[in-house]
Amino acid sequence: MEQTGWGLTAWSWVFLFAYIVMMLAFGWLGQRKVANADDFATARNAYGPLFLAFAFAATTASGATFVGFPGIGYDVGMAALWSVFLYPIGVYLGVLLCLRLVSSSGHEFGSRSIPEYLGARYQSDLIRILVSLFSLSLFFYLAGQLVSGIVMFEIMLGVSPAVALGVTATVLMIYVVLGGAHADILTDGVQGFIMVAVGLLVALLFLFGYGIDGGLSGMLDQLRAKDPQLVGWLNRDQVLYHSWWSVVAILLAHIPLGMLPHIGNKLWALKEPRQRRSFIRLAFAFGLILGMLGLGGIMARVVLGEDINGNQALALLFIELFPTWFAALLGVGILAAVMSTADGLVVSSSQIVANDLYRLSFVPRFRAHLSEQEIERRTLNISRWATVVIMLLCTALAWSMLDMNVTIIVWIGTGCMMAAFAGPLILGSIWRGVTRAGAFAGLLTGGLVFIVTFNGLINPDWFSPGMLRRAAEWLLVESPNPWSCAAMGELVSVAVTVLVSKLTQPLPRAHMQRLFPEADSAG
Repeated sequence: MEQTGWGLTAWSWVFLFAYIVMMLAFGWLGQRKVANADDFATARNAYGPLFLAFAFAATTASGATFVGFPGIGYDVGMAALWSVFLYPIGVYLGVLLCLRLVSSSGHEFGSRSIPEYLGARYQSDLIRILVSLFSLSLFFYLAGQLVSGIVMFEIMLGVSPAVALGVTATVLMIYVVLGGAHADILTDGVQGFIMVAVGLLVALLFLFGYGIDGGLSGMLDQLRAKDPQLVGWLNRDQVLYHSWWSVVAILLAHIPLGMLPHIGNKLWALKEPRQRRSFIRLAFAFGLILGMLGLGGIMARVVLGEDINGNQALALLFIELFPTWFAALLGVGILAAVMSTADGLVVSSSQIVANDLYRLSFVPRFRAHLSEQEIERRTLNISRWATVVIMLLCTALAWSMLDMNVTIIVWIGTGCMMAAFAGPLILGSIWRGVTRAGAFAGLLTGGLVFIVTFNGLINPDWFSPGMLRRAAEWLLVESPNPWSCAAMGELVSVAVTVLVSKLTQPLPRAHMQRLFPEADSAG
């Protein structure tokens, strides 16, 4: 499309400046709502279901959704439709399973983070500390968001990677340090609205085959002409979608995603328990719309050809199809996706340091003489300083991983956690029979299975020809697929959690009554 007037870079700077001003304003507004460390960590009981659903959807849909997922659609074709639908179904199935118990018991225990909740759930400081340490792998997730920001800044603003990384990290750090969870949710709510609007636009572009001769059917014909695998239910050439197990793995892998620390902590910000159903319905609808962004990558394969970097597919598609100013505006919408997940990650990561490691682990052992007021003051200060340190560390990590695929970076930070958390968090939220030992065993084995399979540590040459060798060869083929590795880890985590829980001492009955009051009264 021929462009006139201001160029893409000029329009992008205008919209970016307006966006930064808005984000900093919300950071200042969030700061006015922060009275103590709990406000900074959770924004407890502060927001209604519609606004929080936008914030929740925005946090769930990371930069990988706008950058990495369209790139996958660009590479694999129509098989990516499985992720379009199964990704949000898996996420919100996990939330639906856990919302009532985790939300209500989280309030009951005054939990500020998922590690703290699990420590209280199983009455174990060791489990809380282990979950906290597992949660530090979110640094990779955050680094993936920063790399996504670099991709967008390079395309839209024409700046160097170093400048792009510096601007992204600085803006994010300032408004989260100011307002904590309030700034996170306020900005995510607005960003979520923008992102859902972009998702609807992409879905309409795809359904009508906008800018393609013959519309949708013409697009399918062109994909088929390029490679018949691009229009099949599966794509045998791509490990992410090469078998029906790969499809099942997408659903299984994403179920615990809705309860990762940077997402699950938003459940405590819902004003009223009776609003949960409305929140779930809205959040699922918005999540499904955001899943449609992968369709943009499929379109880009036809519109732009086969010589681009898949991570740039959606942004370059907008530039090709729309006037310059509108493409720049949509580019800022993609940047909103990066920021909306990154800020939640920063807040939850800061709470791992300030709340789970300092307030709950260090203080009882070494600062027990401090007053509660002084502990709260120090925890809030550590939360803010931890935010700064975490941003600096993740900025350095992102700089070292510039050449890696965004989705792979993100899954280094989530796959292991989701595999580990499946037993103690997902199963533990719906089955009162999970014991402390069962949770501990499920946590370690699930994480270990992901590490072993994803890194391809089992060599088929170790085994003689037969069933074990074939199994090892299958695992080696699956190793590049993080969804498959996470799903295997989750299944093992749940199975081991059940087995060990059946063989070990249950938690005290009075404690379980606090966790499962309805089940107890019904029983």
